[in-house]
Amino acid sequence: MHTSSQELALEFLKTNDSVFASRSSISNTIDILSHGYLTTALSPMGEQWRKMRRILTKEIFNPSTLHRMLGHRNTEADTLLRYIFNQTNHRDGAVVNVRSITQHYCGNIIRRMLFNQRYNGKWRDDGGPTFEEEEHNQALFTIIGHIFAFSISDFMPWLKPFDLDGHQKNLKKALDIVQKNDEPIIEERVRRWKDKKMEGVKDDILDILISLEDENAKPLLSVTDIQAQITELQIATIDNPSNAVEWAMAELVNQPKILEKAIEELDKIVGRGRVVQESDIPKLKYLAACIRESFRLHPFSPFNLPHVSNSDTIVAGYFIPKGSEVLLSRSSLGRNSKIWEDPMKFNPERHLNDSTTELGLLEPNLQFITFSRGRRVVPW
Repeated sequence: MHTSSQELALEFLKTNDSVFASRSSISNTIDILSHGYLTTALSPMGEQWRKMRRILTKEIFNPSTLHRMLGHRNTEADTLLRYIFNQTNHRDGAVVNVRSITQHYCGNIIRRMLFNQRYNGKWRDDGGPTFEEEEHNQALFTIIGHIFAFSISDFMPWLKPFDLDGHQKNLKKALDIVQKNDEPIIEERVRRWKDKKMEGVKDDILDILISLEDENAKPLLSVTDIQAQITELQIATIDNPSNAVEWAMAELVNQPKILEKAIEELDKIVGRGRVVQESDIPKLKYLAACIRESFRLHPFSPFNLPHVSNSDTIVAGYFIPKGSEVLLSRSSLGRNSKIWEDPMKFNPERHLNDSTTELGLLEPNLQFITFSRGRRVVPW
């Protein structure tokens, strides 16, 4: 089922959230990517999903852990600024590829938080992406494209061995690139923890995942669990943010008056004597409104991941059987003329009422979609 109605979207993901909290188990792409449904965002409801979500919520994306990793994010922000400065510090000026640098920055932020390092490769003096980083990011976007792609074998499973659309081949090639960079780091770190060389050290997300123990003091997660979840975290944090920033920049450049207001706010809150810090972000209401408007008008993908019913139910008077998939249209919700006046116009002012500014990037009423809602909302 597909819906572009806010009322129905709330029926599915608010009123009947517990019913539509599962994921599809027929997608061969997701089966391969999640190592057999071992992750959080891509896995159907069950004990594995509950375990992984509990870990992300309580151990990884809690305020204490995020604050402890502030230095990792600041390091990458400084590197990004140095790269932009070096690119533009020429008498004749230079063109800065916003798409490239935002994807590069988002990829490096999560890699730094995961591994407390970048990948090996020849370091660039200007702070720009190495070949390995560009290759890795491109592989992640290839994987994302296959998550949302139609595959006939998902609906005719007997066709899977033939890989008629080439999805398996392309996905596995992209995964090989990601794993080529990730797995040596993971395996070496696991070995060091087993050898008692890392006790008490939790510098990054990988350390936290490895150090978790069950009630018998045994590792809570297998190496495969860790590998699968780390891949998913990288996929989840590179596409949506970089797309929103790219489109926001494009709209600001095309609308100088809006750009001027954003600059005025930055000058007032931050000033020109220092760089923006994470602690400034809650005060930058107009900038947040620009990003919200970018999410609304220019979603990264036309649909969210499908929500699957785990039991029979009734929605809007219609019988919905167990196992039904629901797709919310990101573009239709965000551009719905019944909700938004002049919906195709980029207008941050529409997000500046008192109740909206306190939400940041969240949108619980599903007037548009940023990071989903309910049990399947992104926990960070």
